[in-house]
Amino acid sequence: MNEKEKTKTTRRSSSSSSAPAAKRYYKKKTATAAQETASKTAAPAAKTRTRKPREVKRTPVRIIPLGGLNEIGKNMTVFECANDMFILDCGLAFPDADMPGVDIVIPDFTYVERNRDKIRGVVITHGHEDHIGGLAYFLKKINVPVYATRLTIGLIEGKLREQGLYGKVTLNVVEPKKTVKMGCMAVEFIKVNHSIPDSVGMAIHTPAGIIVHTGDFKVDYSPIDGEIIDLARFGELGSRGVLALMADSTNAERPGYTHSERTVGESFDKLFKKGEGKRIIIATFSSNIHRVQQIINCAVRYDRKVAVFGRSMVNVINTAIELGYLKAPDGLIIDIETMNRYDSERIVLITTGSQGEPMSALTRMAMNDHKKVNITPMDFIIISATPIPGNEKFVTRVVNELMKSGAEVVYEAMYEVHVSGHACQEELKLMLALTKPKFFIPVHGEYKHLKKHAGLALQMGIPESNVIIAEIGNVIETDGAKMSVVSQVPAGRILVDGLGVGDVGSIVLRDRKHLAQDGLIIIVIGIEKSSNEIVAGPDIISRGFVYVRESEELIVEAKLILASTLNACSAAELREWNTLKGKMRDALSDYIYQKTKRSPMILPIIMET
Repeated sequence: MNEKEKTKTTRRSSSSSSAPAAKRYYKKKTATAAQETASKTAAPAAKTRTRKPREVKRTPVRIIPLGGLNEIGKNMTVFECANDMFILDCGLAFPDADMPGVDIVIPDFTYVERNRDKIRGVVITHGHEDHIGGLAYFLKKINVPVYATRLTIGLIEGKLREQGLYGKVTLNVVEPKKTVKMGCMAVEFIKVNHSIPDSVGMAIHTPAGIIVHTGDFKVDYSPIDGEIIDLARFGELGSRGVLALMADSTNAERPGYTHSERTVGESFDKLFKKGEGKRIIIATFSSNIHRVQQIINCAVRYDRKVAVFGRSMVNVINTAIELGYLKAPDGLIIDIETMNRYDSERIVLITTGSQGEPMSALTRMAMNDHKKVNITPMDFIIISATPIPGNEKFVTRVVNELMKSGAEVVYEAMYEVHVSGHACQEELKLMLALTKPKFFIPVHGEYKHLKKHAGLALQMGIPESNVIIAEIGNVIETDGAKMSVVSQVPAGRILVDGLGVGDVGSIVLRDRKHLAQDGLIIIVIGIEKSSNEIVAGPDIISRGFVYVRESEELIVEAKLILASTLNACSAAELREWNTLKGKMRDALSDYIYQKTKRSPMILPIIMET
């Protein structure tokens, strides 16, 4: 073996002998690295198991109902988040029997007036009076933008004209499926069915989550305008996660489904045939444009002309025709001044007064007090409405008077001439099923309606702790995890009497009730200024208490008691007129109650001569 061969052999042997060592070193290094990696990755895993999940703090949102709870009408709700606030609806209510002389009732705006700098706008669900009737009074105090659908804006314009605000308020038309930004919140308009076109519900997107407000709604699969409620969008929101649902409770006591408006059209067709040869008079709500459309369709079919009575009816129909929501052939609708040019059997009168309102057109017709229309046996009258709770007596009185005039009268109990615009129980459950809310707040109704609706929510699996039956003025706060009533703000009712807004309060109402129940007695005396002596009276004037000429003995004795009381007064008491008035009031009040068991209002008047 030469030197070169020895060298090759040595290299091979050295490389072959070092291979196992290299392999061992690689294995050892790999094992060490694996151990280090394992220890590094194991440590964080152990920390993850022990670390508490971080709580995500969300900006709290406040829901403040200022009307529409435990009552019918006057709907108004404030949504507040950080330094932003907006108002949903601003309606009115009609006075009840305990409010003599009052025209309308609107919400108390005190809280929003205090926070006027936060208000970003007003959104309106639809054009009924209980949702827009208080808006002009609110805008007089706080001028902010208004957002609503096209017909609703048209009806609001009419309100603003009456109050001298037209052109001074920013009115924005918003189509369904569009969204309006309200500071840190956003309001999405969602198509719903109701008894007036262009009605919407609202999805309020807030930092705490999505709050769905249905507005007034029902589910009508065959609406007159062909626009079905957007159930798909409510379902999409439910899939994303709805924090709270605020839903219409008006018909929560009624089982089943609300009938389609088309059923009324079918009834009208039968009744038009029945009323052949007679003048047809139909009383309905002025805002029910779909019903008016069906009346117009029947008038076309039976070759009749249509005349419209009642200021609100004329205003709504004109607005609806102008905006394209009501379609009538040219020449079909005639002016009331030209009505007498046509035979009565070719006329259909559409009028207000379906609730028996004292000053409405139908009531004046029934009392033979209408300038243009006299009721005769040749009239066929349809009352296409259900009496609002409390109005049953008024409606019955009108029906009786119409029948006494010989007219044939048809009302809801006899035929399907009215269907509700509000969802019944099965539709309410459908809305709950679609939106799958975490929390539920029933709205729009008296306490019995809210309570019944809350019961439906419990049936649908919402925990009782997550159902809130609120009252007006409650501040409902939520951060997305929990929701509760945390405080109270000023809320109530403001009474509107003529041009006076809020000047009729509880004391004035108490006096009006007192006058209405027991009448008034006025005591008049004259006192000579220099000598401080009584020189005239006491005289007694009675209004609404007794007829003086038939109660002379009572009046004479009352004067004697007053004279005796005045004679017993000292000179100092005669100078103190408030004390003197009190003594006369007390003396006469005791005597009157003893003799008649009545307590009339007693008003002493002292005249200085």
